[in-house]
Amino acid sequence: MIPVRGVDGQTIAVLGLGRSGMTAAKALREGGATVLVWDDNDAAREGAETEGFEVRQFTKQGGFDGVDLLIVSPGIPHLYPTPNKVIAAAMAAMVPVDNDIGLFFRSLALDGWEELDTPPRVVAVTGSNGKSTTSALIHHILTNAGKPAQLAGNIGRGVLDIDPPEDGEVIVLELSSYQTDLARALTPDIAVFTNLSPDHLDRHGGLGGYFAAKRRLFAEGGPDRAVVGVDEPEGLYLANQLSTGPTDDRVIRISSGQKLSGPGWFVFARKGFLTEWRKGRQVTSIDLRDVAGLPGAHNHQNACAAYSVCRSLGLAPRVIEEGFKTYGGLPHRSQVLGEKDGVIFVNDSKATNVDAAAKALGAFPKVRWICGGLEKEGGLGGLTDQFGHVVKAYVIGREAAEFALKLDGVDKEICTTMEVAVAKAAAEAEAGEVVLLAPACASFDQYNSFEKRGEDFAAQVAKVLS
Repeated sequence: MIPVRGVDGQTIAVLGLGRSGMTAAKALREGGATVLVWDDNDAAREGAETEGFEVRQFTKQGGFDGVDLLIVSPGIPHLYPTPNKVIAAAMAAMVPVDNDIGLFFRSLALDGWEELDTPPRVVAVTGSNGKSTTSALIHHILTNAGKPAQLAGNIGRGVLDIDPPEDGEVIVLELSSYQTDLARALTPDIAVFTNLSPDHLDRHGGLGGYFAAKRRLFAEGGPDRAVVGVDEPEGLYLANQLSTGPTDDRVIRISSGQKLSGPGWFVFARKGFLTEWRKGRQVTSIDLRDVAGLPGAHNHQNACAAYSVCRSLGLAPRVIEEGFKTYGGLPHRSQVLGEKDGVIFVNDSKATNVDAAAKALGAFPKVRWICGGLEKEGGLGGLTDQFGHVVKAYVIGREAAEFALKLDGVDKEICTTMEVAVAKAAAEAEAGEVVLLAPACASFDQYNSFEKRGEDFAAQVAKVLS
């Protein structure tokens, strides 16, 4: 655990007692703070009391009397669409609001670092899609090369729950817009922006607010090196804002599909090959076509981001390539579950928005597509270019019929449940086709999370493969 620094003798409130909230409460107490907690869930409050924390209902009169700081869990809105009542009360009482990410960055430099040969470094990854795979891939490449590394944040452990880093260790953080939006300290050594597509718009007051939340990772102190995807206007703008000129190699521009060249530092993937270009010449090229854990152009972009980070950390291209080849992929993210009679079953339950689903569809030429769920803002227009890959769609979710009406020109069947969709898709699929779960929707109409949805898909596929 990383004890929080600078809180000894303070009284600090924690709102939300999930993984990050409870870890923050314990790290604050370890740092000498008196910790008060609240969660709307009765069981969560009881669990906190068992751990020795005082429960206080902060919305009551005087709820923030004597409180120096409020720490908020990432799922709780602080501004849009409306602030949570506890956060609104804190702001009215002029109590500063922060989250566990802010606490982490102000607390990481532990005593004794001056004695280390190589101080630990932090890599932070954000973006709409690919940040989990990119973070896990960086961590895998480092550990595969024998380098000490830990994975935390929106993936793996809570940021304050990691072990105190050792000499030369790299902390890899996946950070969502919810986490970057509120953190008062954001000072990674290397920051990554993968891409941007419409998501969480209600939480950020529109696309501009969503991008602003992501951009904060590069503004609050600024990283020593930035890796920026430039396939969307926002990424191109961000790279331009961070760079002092064409030769500024503190910014590595990455792309999936574009050939990038010039006097700066570029890493791009085209036609299945990753290329590094620096100071006007090609440095290396890596064939990604047979890397099983990274199928499709969207995963090749993730590979470009991970490669750029690892090169910035001093790894040789061949070492990174070895890491690519041994990477097994993450559950629910382009995860190959198996094959039967020439039909491959792929779980991409994490494709919860249109852009991610479009990239998943584009990775395979002939797809039996399982889709649907709780539709997000923005419509399905971003999918139409990939409909040519769809042999047939099998629509699930409570609003399956309404979702199906929007799939113009696609052969489709309303299945409603995962069990029916997988059974029908598997029965009709032919050799050379892929049965793909890429919902393009949130899961909450039928499941508690995209993980639960992916697990159901995997369970139904297991029946087919048995």
